[in-house]
Amino acid sequence: MLRGLTTVSFYADDLAAARDWYARLLGVDPYYAFPPAPQPPAYIEFRIGDDEDELGVIDRRWAPPGAPGTPGGAIVFWHVDDLEATVARLLELGATEFEPITPRGDSGFVTASVVDPFGNVLGVMTNPHFAALHAS
Repeated sequence: MLRGLTTVSFYADDLAAARDWYARLLGVDPYYAFPPAPQPPAYIEFRIGDDEDELGVIDRRWAPPGAPGTPGGAIVFWHVDDLEATVARLLELGATEFEPITPRGDSGFVTASVVDPFGNVLGVMTNPHFAALHAS
């Protein structure tokens, strides 16, 4: 049924600031913007990770009715190789802690989440299953 993550959508009041923040965090510029330049974008998208998953950031004016303006709801977790360094980098860039680094049992799953400067919850984790699946 669910075959894989395609796009995670975040919202921001200041899309240009969100674009710059995520480009700095990810080390890549968005590969897509709509509408195209020179118009200011209403949507930008990054491709990241081993599977080139899509992280989209949408001008909050286009959020669906009832979309929360504060953190909450489902949290999507992205696998990272060095959880402590990733969390430190996120906090250094202005994110705030939502949930601290938390081991989930004794099988190697460890999670953390932050709130980005635009009000979105960003989850990161060490996931042994993901690491084994993508080992080369």
